[in-house]
Amino acid sequence: MIYLNDKNVRELNLDWNNNIKVIADAINCLSLNDSAQPIKPYLRYGNAKNRIIAMPAFVGGNINKAGIKWIASFPDNINKGIARAHSVITLNEAETGIPVGVINSGAISAIRTASVSGYIMKLFIEQRKSQNFKIGIIGFGPIGQMHLAMCNALLGENIESIMLYDLKGVDRDLIDVNLNKNVTVVSSWEEAYADADIFITCTVSNDRYIDKQPKAGSLHLNVSLRDYKSEVFPWFSKAIIVDDWDEVCRENTDIEMFHKTNALQKEAVIEIKNLLTEEYFSSLDNEQAFMFNPMGMAIFDIAIANNFLKLADQRKIGVLLED
Repeated sequence: MIYLNDKNVRELNLDWNNNIKVIADAINCLSLNDSAQPIKPYLRYGNAKNRIIAMPAFVGGNINKAGIKWIASFPDNINKGIARAHSVITLNEAETGIPVGVINSGAISAIRTASVSGYIMKLFIEQRKSQNFKIGIIGFGPIGQMHLAMCNALLGENIESIMLYDLKGVDRDLIDVNLNKNVTVVSSWEEAYADADIFITCTVSNDRYIDKQPKAGSLHLNVSLRDYKSEVFPWFSKAIIVDDWDEVCRENTDIEMFHKTNALQKEAVIEIKNLLTEEYFSSLDNEQAFMFNPMGMAIFDIAIANNFLKLADQRKIGVLLED
């Protein structure tokens, strides 16, 4: 069994196109019912803001692994100088259940999250045939930083501008030197939002605040899931995408709020597995804004973890643990 820590993961090549292909492979397994993924339970105790989530799954196809991610999210950690999220992933052989790897790395979760966003973004770009993009990112912690890196890798010279906003400020030293000329650190979320072709929420906000009309034809990657007020629903109601309705319509997400306040139903959204079979983004009016809401699927964590375990084996990175 191979053990990888955060340093090991960061030593490996972060190939965003390959990561997105891995996500596509997992989605294909999902669409073929070649996967298993129970609803993930939330463990809470003490401070209600804190949670530890168990995320078991099996993914077939050329991935063919089972496993579980155990991820803790303690928002107040940032006030103590430590990371908000910590996660461990265990991978098992699908046929025997034998453990083959343990990855103790929050980076895997961040990479998975940005790779799923990248999958949606890539479909949007290809089907809309757009050329230049203004990007807005709210929240510049590890998830925001990964999304910026992913956008840079996928869009490159097609990035017209990037607006970053974080309540705690943005450390420009965390921005790729080749991107710095395109990045403007703004003083409000509205500045990042107003003219964004691609808008990404990467916050840990306790209160919803986005209440303004989105730019026509824009893509909204609602990664943090709890930033949009019910007032925005009419602008997105015809173009809401989720990874899994049963997962995302709970835990006080924007989708659950839309369900309770605006009577949003499962039949009115499109799940990520159905994007494989139709030209969804090009099928709607050019003025329509889209919102993707990913609760986070365990199959994607298992797929990305398996990919990094293979890379580590090829590079002889990590620690071999004896039985």
